[in-house]
Amino acid sequence: MDMKGQKLIRLTLSYAVVLVMTIIIVYPLLWVIGSSFNPGQSLSGSKMIPDNATIAHYKKLFDTSQSDYLIWYWNSLKIATLTMIFSVILVSLTAYSFSRYRFIGRQNGLMTFLILQMIPNFAALIAIFILALLTGLVDTHLGLILVYVGGAIPMNTWLMKGYLDTIPKELDESAKIDGAGHLRIFFQIVLPLAKPIIAVVALFTFIAPFGDFILASVLLRSKEKYTLAVGLYDLVAKQFGSEFTTFAAGSVLIAVPIAILFLSFQKYFVSGLTAGGTKG
Repeated sequence: MDMKGQKLIRLTLSYAVVLVMTIIIVYPLLWVIGSSFNPGQSLSGSKMIPDNATIAHYKKLFDTSQSDYLIWYWNSLKIATLTMIFSVILVSLTAYSFSRYRFIGRQNGLMTFLILQMIPNFAALIAIFILALLTGLVDTHLGLILVYVGGAIPMNTWLMKGYLDTIPKELDESAKIDGAGHLRIFFQIVLPLAKPIIAVVALFTFIAPFGDFILASVLLRSKEKYTLAVGLYDLVAKQFGSEFTTFAAGSVLIAVPIAILFLSFQKYFVSGLTAGGTKG
């Protein structure tokens, strides 16, 4: 077989794999979107393209007399935003320290982070609950935010440290010669160059609270303090009258703030890729 034929086969196989993966990812999403426009509450008669499409489920979610969805949405946005802000601040400082400074326990600290990131938060669920109980943080958003922020530090510190290691240390040395202190170097030199990785960490830590159910369901007790994941589960956990199509409508709307944040940070993702490709 000539070179042209081999190239055609490889190209065909590549497109076939991409097509299969696209179907696997998009098909469930289309079903959820279609189900959100189906009349009734059962999924048994739902279609991807409903015959009698309706937006009644979306209206019900925004009707405060019938649903607490807007309260859950606000709770999730508040928790996700604060988690993102605190995580970016702490991860940036921690990653910068491990990247730029040499101190006793540095290697052991990095190894500890490496081990901790292999253990999910829910593996320490009992310990987290007892600690929250002793500190009075059960059924509070603050307790949940602290758990999310603490869980985000190990993995994202390694991620950001690897990026900061690629920023030349000669820039720091030049700034020190000009009289700049550690904080000024960090805020005025390193952080502007690390915008792509900061955007990645911000996106990851913003998404996590929206997708988490286990920790939120354990720490939150009051219905008015539920996040979207816990609140939507409450819609389908009822023994009678489970609202599956309303659940689908609520699930679709979760993607809105995540998509807005992704589109806002997209330029930093692109600049990070192009900078990495042309470096050196």
